[in-house]
Amino acid sequence: MANHIFILAAVMSIAGVFGGLINYYQLTQERDDEAALPRCIVLGIGAAFLVPVILFFVQSDLITQIQEDPSRLLIYTGFCLIVAIGSRLVLTSTPKRILREAQVARNQVEAMQHELRVMQEELLPLLDTETEQDTDVDDNAGPLNPNEELDIAASKVLKTLGVGRHIYRSMAGLCREAGADETTIQKSLNVLVNRQLAGKLNTRKGVRWYLTEKGRRALDLLV
Repeated sequence: MANHIFILAAVMSIAGVFGGLINYYQLTQERDDEAALPRCIVLGIGAAFLVPVILFFVQSDLITQIQEDPSRLLIYTGFCLIVAIGSRLVLTSTPKRILREAQVARNQVEAMQHELRVMQEELLPLLDTETEQDTDVDDNAGPLNPNEELDIAASKVLKTLGVGRHIYRSMAGLCREAGADETTIQKSLNVLVNRQLAGKLNTRKGVRWYLTEKGRRALDLLV
């Protein structure tokens, strides 16, 4: 009985080493890792020594049948070798799958963060518009500085920004409602932005323009 166990242990060790070597030469084609050889051999031997446990769970009598028929030792050796070679899945498939899933999750998080930033940029002007300001500390309160008086074109664009049901206005809509070409509208918008009467926002649908709180006060004075 002791000789039988010793033979099985020797078979599992040899099959584990041989399976580990097979895995090592396959792995060296994919990556350069100095610790790959000992890791492959250790995993191969460890996997081979799990064969008796596997046979026990599947209720196989292969180990006892080897005593009666030594030729079945070849079958046992082949089984150990298959399991040892199968240990390569631990070295390749699992890490690669984990890295792939981690990369997908990272991409999803980055995309979500980008969408949140865009949404935040879109909501901040709206929140500023709908929030009542404290006039005691609001620098934008009161009449406009004489040096900031607007020309006719800029005043018309300012009024156009303040009308309609949309807070964020497109260039095409402004041109249509103001009855002016894009170049004229763009110049007026630049003046309004420089004087902090209007703001520019890059949304998912393109560039949009909106009135700031200071611009709404200026619009009330114009009206």
